[in-house]
Amino acid sequence: MGRNWKRAQPQGPAPRQFLTRQLFFKWIKQNLRIKHFYGTSENAVKTQIWTAVCVYVLAAIIKKELALDVSLYTFLQILSVHSFEKTQLGQALFDGPPNSPLAPSSNQMNLFDN
Repeated sequence: MGRNWKRAQPQGPAPRQFLTRQLFFKWIKQNLRIKHFYGTSENAVKTQIWTAVCVYVLAAIIKKELALDVSLYTFLQILSVHSFEKTQLGQALFDGPPNSPLAPSSNQMNLFDN
């Protein structure tokens, strides 16, 4: 009855790698918007994950360069919705006048007529 049983403690780098892998996939589920994978091969899954990571990092860089005060999640939501609307991106991001860094310059040609 008085036995003192000890749990087996894992040894070596395996537990650390397992925890790192678990944290990486938890971050992917929380931050990247991957609904489903389009391919089943290992290369297809890796390509889709790295593409999503690159988009996330680019959005974070843009958010920092423009000094936006919205969260990164909100910024990504604006970018995903903006592709279906006819508002200018500068007006969607800034509430002020249209002389923001994203406003089109007067000497730039229009690709499509309004």
